[in-house]
Amino acid sequence: MILALDAGNTNICVGCVDTNGPLMTARIATDRMKTEDEYAVILGSILQMNHIPLEEISGAIICSVVPPVNRMLMLAAEMVIGKTPILIRPGIRTGLKLLVDNPDALGSDRIVDTVAAYHLYGKPAGKTAIVVDMGTMTTLSVVSKNQEFLGGVICPGIRISQRALAQNTSQLPSISLEAPAHAIGKNTVECMKSGAIFATAATVDGLIRRIRRELAEEQPPLVILTGGMSGRIAPYCREEVIVDSDLLLKGLGILYRKNTPGKRGQEK
Repeated sequence: MILALDAGNTNICVGCVDTNGPLMTARIATDRMKTEDEYAVILGSILQMNHIPLEEISGAIICSVVPPVNRMLMLAAEMVIGKTPILIRPGIRTGLKLLVDNPDALGSDRIVDTVAAYHLYGKPAGKTAIVVDMGTMTTLSVVSKNQEFLGGVICPGIRISQRALAQNTSQLPSISLEAPAHAIGKNTVECMKSGAIFATAATVDGLIRRIRRELAEEQPPLVILTGGMSGRIAPYCREEVIVDSDLLLKGLGILYRKNTPGKRGQEK
């Protein structure tokens, strides 16, 4: 069992992962001002609350798109489990061929997502996979059946879009994010909810169709939705999608085994 940390712009997902996937998950707010001691206290408390014995944690791995917290999380994890974590960074063993203009600029979360999508979905089915990660941003990442990262799409996430509406208009309020009963709203809040949920689902559907046409493959790609908002959007997508909210943590488990002596070779 390993400790896996996924640091996003809004939340840090904390998980304990074995070869079968996550055994527990928790979320804490990403705070650039916290010290390693504060993060260590939080991590220790989460593990204790979930009855995870520290002596059963054999290592740790961290994926982060927030560079200011990397050092704090590395130190905090080492303080808690007594082992130096692996940090996802350029040069780490992934098995992917990165067919993009600047591989070093590729977000570590997208790499981890596509590693997991390839091994868990694309490779068994012999198909290309599209990962739609719905967090602070919404990203689409394409990994071919030949283990190639082909590129993708980045667009604002739902919360960013709704926050921009509320902050940059005089009469639009902040809203909670759940689907209204109808696409045609009868008041301002219903209209905004329709725009948030149904328009996002339509955007995802449209991008999937556009990517599918560009790929022009005989077998249609698999589509995996993940991230904090995926469960809210998936029911309103017209395209066939698989929801896997733990995809990134599973990918961290795969990458830990790829980059740990004695465990290499378990995933090709």
